[in-house]
Amino acid sequence: MAIISEYNEQDNKPAVSAKPFNAVLDPANPLGFLEAVFEFLGRESDIFKSDSLVRDVNAVVRMVKDKLETEERKRKDQGPGLPGNPAKKLKEDVTVKETKTEGVKEAMEEDKKGPLAPNIGNGLDLDNYSWGQSIQEVNVTIPVPHGTKSKFIVCDIKKNHLTVGLKGQPPIIDGELYQPVKVDDCFWSLEDQKSVCVLLTKKDQMDWWKCVVKGEPELNTQKVEPESSRLSDLDPETRSAVEKMMFDQRQKSMGRPTSDDIQKQEVLKKFMAQNPGMDFSRAKIS
Repeated sequence: MAIISEYNEQDNKPAVSAKPFNAVLDPANPLGFLEAVFEFLGRESDIFKSDSLVRDVNAVVRMVKDKLETEERKRKDQGPGLPGNPAKKLKEDVTVKETKTEGVKEAMEEDKKGPLAPNIGNGLDLDNYSWGQSIQEVNVTIPVPHGTKSKFIVCDIKKNHLTVGLKGQPPIIDGELYQPVKVDDCFWSLEDQKSVCVLLTKKDQMDWWKCVVKGEPELNTQKVEPESSRLSDLDPETRSAVEKMMFDQRQKSMGRPTSDDIQKQEVLKKFMAQNPGMDFSRAKIS
């Protein structure tokens, strides 16, 4: 297990000249405007060479969406600012708050019913930490008080157990891992003296994790969206297995046969064609 702490990288960025961009937004076709933007970026920058492009774009979209929704809520809370009936305005405010409270309760109840939808990193954002994953690794980020030194960090990574916290305090994470890890290929680092980042290398690199430690909220692995650009980094055998797993997950979510089911059906059809005189009315695929 390797340890990296308090490393600051100096960025020496060359000066870049600004490029003019001209486009007209048609409210009836906003995607056409976005297409023009990405075509411009593709010609004038190296944005499409980034392995994390899809994740970065999703993060920007999510950030802007949350910002606009927050502004809209503030406008509704403030009201039109025109004189009117105070009692009526108070009643409207109470109704809005009750509606929001009901919405929060419904969302909480929905979360309790089953697995959660993953974040943009294919993990979950929990109260004490957040995590994401690829098919090979799990990345865990644990916030700590700003100015924390590495000597105060407690991080114990074992094959089936993870403990992370601060000396003299109850651990932030302490439990059995969802699946075993390769301890020699795991490490942790202290980033900007405000967060502990733990990288866990999966022992079984053919499966998505539902959680980091058992007992924590689980995500819905059928909604995981792996970056297609990362598949090219895998060896042919691993890539084939990952693509098969992704296909089977999509088929199951739609109630359709998996690749194994399709293969069995093809074998049965071939056998039936070779033996036309046999009765296959009671044949079952198992």
